[in-house]
Amino acid sequence: MAMNLLDMIMSAQNGATAEQAGAQLGLNQQQSQSAIAALLPAISSALKQNTANPQGLAGLLGALQNGQHEKYLENPQMLGEPQTVNDGNAILGHLFGSKDVSRAVAGRASAQTGIGSDVLKKLLPLVATMAMGSLSKQTKQPTMQSALTGLAMQHLMGGQKKSGLGAILGAVTGANSRQQRQTQQTHQQGMGILGKLLDADGDGSMMDDVLQMAMNARR
Repeated sequence: MAMNLLDMIMSAQNGATAEQAGAQLGLNQQQSQSAIAALLPAISSALKQNTANPQGLAGLLGALQNGQHEKYLENPQMLGEPQTVNDGNAILGHLFGSKDVSRAVAGRASAQTGIGSDVLKKLLPLVATMAMGSLSKQTKQPTMQSALTGLAMQHLMGGQKKSGLGAILGAVTGANSRQQRQTQQTHQQGMGILGKLLDADGDGSMMDDVLQMAMNARR
């Protein structure tokens, strides 16, 4: 059974990964868990928004297949390396598109946890890498891999041949209406497979409102 993002992060290396992430910024174990739980819903919500179309979901699956993000869960010491922060900021840049969104997310999480927003803003890229690591580990499990491979075969049978999981749900330029319907159906199946991972992050409804307002403001 697939675990959700929050459970995977909190249980990684028996809790050492989450603790190490917060320790980089002077947080104790309880503060680290509270901060991660407050920040994660925004990342999950942004992932859902970015995979709302076939191209976005195909891009995510390709990144998960090739990015080796699970290393951030398996090796807590990597969370203290500058490259990890750079990778996390790149993920946030793709998901949020603006530092203003990151500031809004950190501010809302600060109000929830009582932890300073400056600290939470620095923690946010680490949470992003751990979230991608969680998804990467799940999609590479045999049962998930089998299901996603089946979706890839459906897509290839639709006439668009690409390599890897990035082939899943790729939009077919100039495709006829039947192919478009097949692509949409395959997208819905893919979201069904990943949906529980992206949804099961705690009650993110309040954070969703902040994220939506911030993302709308940058458009």
